[in-house]
Amino acid sequence: MSDDSSPDASPDRDWRPPYRVDVTDRAADLQQAYADLEDGGSTGVTATVAGRIMLLRDMGRLAFATLRDSSGAIQLMATVKVTEHYKGLTGLNLGDWVVATGEVIRSNTGELSVRVASWQLLAEARRGFGDKWHGITDTDMRYRQRYADLWANEASRHVFQARSRIMSLTRRFLEDRGFVEVETPVFQPIPGGALARPFTTHHNALDLELYLRIAPELYLKRLVVGGFERVFELARVFRNEGLSTRHNPEFTMLELYQAYADYGDMMELTEHLVAHLATQVTGSPVVTYGGREVDLTPPWTRASLTDLVERHAGVRIDPRMPRDELARVATEHGVEVDGAWGPGKLVLEIYEKTTEAELWGPVFVTDYPMEVSPLARDHRELPETVERFEAIVAGNELANAFSELVDPDEQRRRFEDQARAKAAGDDEAMVVDDDYLRALEYGLPPTGGLGIGMDRLVMLLTDTQSIRDVVLFPTLRPEGD
Repeated sequence: MSDDSSPDASPDRDWRPPYRVDVTDRAADLQQAYADLEDGGSTGVTATVAGRIMLLRDMGRLAFATLRDSSGAIQLMATVKVTEHYKGLTGLNLGDWVVATGEVIRSNTGELSVRVASWQLLAEARRGFGDKWHGITDTDMRYRQRYADLWANEASRHVFQARSRIMSLTRRFLEDRGFVEVETPVFQPIPGGALARPFTTHHNALDLELYLRIAPELYLKRLVVGGFERVFELARVFRNEGLSTRHNPEFTMLELYQAYADYGDMMELTEHLVAHLATQVTGSPVVTYGGREVDLTPPWTRASLTDLVERHAGVRIDPRMPRDELARVATEHGVEVDGAWGPGKLVLEIYEKTTEAELWGPVFVTDYPMEVSPLARDHRELPETVERFEAIVAGNELANAFSELVDPDEQRRRFEDQARAKAAGDDEAMVVDDDYLRALEYGLPPTGGLGIGMDRLVMLLTDTQSIRDVVLFPTLRPEGD
C-alpha cells in the first residue's frame, strides 16, 4: 500500500477509495474453521477480511477492533511494530469500512483475531451508528435509515436473513411438489382478485389508466386455464389502505393454484408448508410468538366461522338470517353497521369484531358467506356459503384459500353484484372482468387456490410484532409530520 493511499498520510490528504479489493475470507468462515484453536495460538495462515469497524480500543502500542461483515464479526489486533499505518488505524471512526490482511490467531483472552500487517480504508462513515452497546433504539430512525439499523442492530439482520431463507425454502417446497413459478402483471387494466382499494397510475403512451395489482389471482387462474396445472407466484402486491402493525400498503403474497384440488387440499398444503418452514428456520414446529407458544404441527384445527362465533360470542348467526336481526346482533357487539351491508357482510363483521383476535390457533376458519367471497365456489352443502377458509395463527390472518369458482355464468353474476356495490359507494368492491370471464369460458377445471401473507409469516417465525420490522423499507409518513 503506497503512502498516498493511507488514511493517515496527511490531514489534508486527497484520499480516494480503491475501485476493488481482494477479500479472501469471511468472518463466520474463519470462526468456524478455527473454532478449536487454543488461546494464544497461531495458525500460520494469512487472511484478508473486509467490513465495518464497530468497536475500537486503543491501548497505546496495541489496539483491538471488532470488524463486522455480512456473515459475522472477528477481532482485528494491531501493534505498533507490525501494523502498517498503525496511527491511522487507531484514528478510525466507528463504522468506517476497511480491508485488513494478517495472520489468523487467537488472542490470550480467547478472541479469534487477524493480527493486522496491512490495512486500507475503503469508505468513511460520516454518521454514527448509535450507542455501541444498544445500537439504534429510535424506532422511527430504524425504519427510515434501515441501512444504519442493519449494522447497529444484530436482531434486525437476523430477521431479514431469516426472511430470505423463508422465501427460498418456500420456492423449494413448492417446486418439489410440481409447482411452476411464474410472473404476472403488476400493472393491470382492471383491479381484481381481492376486495381492496387499488393504487392508480397512468400510461402516457397508451393514454391508459392502470392499477397496481391488489392480487395476482385472476392472472394465475388464467394460466391454469392455459394448462399450468400447478402454478405459484411470490408477488409484490399493493393496496391503498391504512398503516398498522399488520398492514403495509406494499407487501408480499404467495399465491398458488392447483388443478383438480379443493379447499381441503389447500388446508393440507398450508399446514405442511408452514410447519416445514418453522422447522427449517427455528428448529421446531413449535414456535414462540409474543411470549406464548404456538404448535404448528399438522393437522391444524378446522372449525366453521359461525361455530367459532357461537363459541366465543355466545350467539348463533347465519347468512340466511333476516338482515335486521343480524344488524341488531352486530350493533350489540360493537359493530358500526353500514346500511349497504347485506347479511353475509354482517356475519363477517360480527366474526371479526368478536372472534378472530381471540383465536390463538393455528385454526382453519371455514365456510364464509358468499356475499364476501365473490371468487369462491358455492359450498356443496351449506346455502349462501362458499368453500373458503382463512388460517388464523396468534390472532392474525395468515392465509386465505378457496375452492375456486369455475362457472363463468355464476362468476358473471357475482361480478355484477360487486359492480352494483361499487356503484353504491363501496371502494373495495370488484368490477366485471370480461377477459377473465372469457378465460373461464374456455374451461377451468376444479381448482384449489391459496394466498399466504409472507410478511406475516416472517413475523410469526421470527417472533416479530410489527410488519415494519420484517419489511426492509416500510411505507412511512413524511419525515417531520
